[in-house]
Amino acid sequence: MTAGTSDHTDTNKDDGDVTSSELLTIHSARALAGRRVVFAGHGLPTLATALAQRTVAPEIEIVYESGVTGARPPDLPRTISDSVLVPGAASVIPMTHLFNYVLQGQRIDVGFLGAAQVDRYGSLNSTLIGEDWEHPDSRLPGSGGAIEAMAGAAEIFLVMRRHTPRTFVETLDFVTSPSPHRAAQSEVGTMPAGAGVTHVITDLGIMTRFAQDEELTLSAVHPGA
Repeated sequence: MTAGTSDHTDTNKDDGDVTSSELLTIHSARALAGRRVVFAGHGLPTLATALAQRTVAPEIEIVYESGVTGARPPDLPRTISDSVLVPGAASVIPMTHLFNYVLQGQRIDVGFLGAAQVDRYGSLNSTLIGEDWEHPDSRLPGSGGAIEAMAGAAEIFLVMRRHTPRTFVETLDFVTSPSPHRAAQSEVGTMPAGAGVTHVITDLGIMTRFAQDEELTLSAVHPGA
């Protein structure tokens, strides 16, 4: 997924300290322990799945939107289309096959994504910020594979760089990926196959939800938060 959160890098740190990005990556990787097939979104999800494969989940099968499946890169990938993903991969398939047969085929245990906004039931916005859709305050990368991951994955893990009222909102500025709760209230009648967002890892802690009508609840606070 090319979902949008602003870049944030901690440049002032003492030796032995960790940056918020490192903390997010570590906790995100730990959350993947015991999972089997993971769709890795752009940015921190890509880094976290690579770390999990090297530590807590060595047998994990990573699937990328670029069409690479079963990747075991010798080096950390910079993007979801980095050439280091290809050597040793189980396959490289067209994106149409990936979306049609892998994501929509419900072969993904976890879709690991990022977003700019999330509501209490796990609907995501990675499209724009602002009330005027024609002239938004910020235009974000968009869905990428987020909507397909939300629709077909057994569950969604979300990583958010900042835990603030601007990212956890009552009403999304734009609904990129509707949660099962929101889909159930829609007249369209199409429901995601999985549970939707079950874990949100932020710079302050971890939030979880496991039932369609259940709201995200704080389940862990990071040390020092």
